[in-house]
Formats: sequence, C-alpha cells, structure tokens
Amino acid sequence: MGGGTEIIPIVFFLGLSAGVIGKIKGSSFLLWFLIGVGTLGVGILAALLYRVERNEPVAGCPRCGNTVAISHQVCSRCGEDIEWEFEEEEEEEPAAPRAAG
Repeated sequence: MGGGTEIIPIVFFLGLSAGVIGKIKGSSFLLWFLIGVGTLGVGILAALLYRVERNEPVAGCPRCGNTVAISHQVCSRCGEDIEWEFEEEEEEEPAAPRAAG
C-alpha cells in the first residue's frame, strides 16, 4: 500500500468495535462508531466504561404515564418535574438481650 492508506482499515475496525460495544450497552451504534474512529482506540475504552442503559430502572410519569428512567428529573413527553419517592425498608430492631439466670 503506502502513503498512509494502511491506517484506514485499522481506524475502521476501531470504530466498528466501539460501535458494537456501544450498541450492546443500549446506546447508538453510529455515535460510538464515530467516537471510535475519531479517537483512534480511546473510543473502545470509553465504550467499555460507559454505563449500561438497558439495566437502568424505570418508572411511570405521574402526570402522563410515560416510562421514564429514574435518573431523569423531567418527563420528556409532558415536561413534568419528577421527584421520585422511594419506600424505605423498615429495619428490624434488635431483640433485647435476655438476662442469664
């Protein structure tokens, strides 16, 4: 080859691998492909460290019922400011020690 064209397939496969990893984690393939191509391998590391969006807990918006991830503060459909309320588990109080004897 020569003239620097041998880097083209390497960059393509770096972008492809970053895109596949990003897609597996539930994000956009095209976005992660472009990040992988543009950063020459750092995109793969970033895609590996990126959070998994498929495992994120969701709940319904109290106003419109749209499914919203609990990490979001505003509903994307109706614009409602959401304050998530979580039920706290009651802790069992330790039993009083019995007197020996």
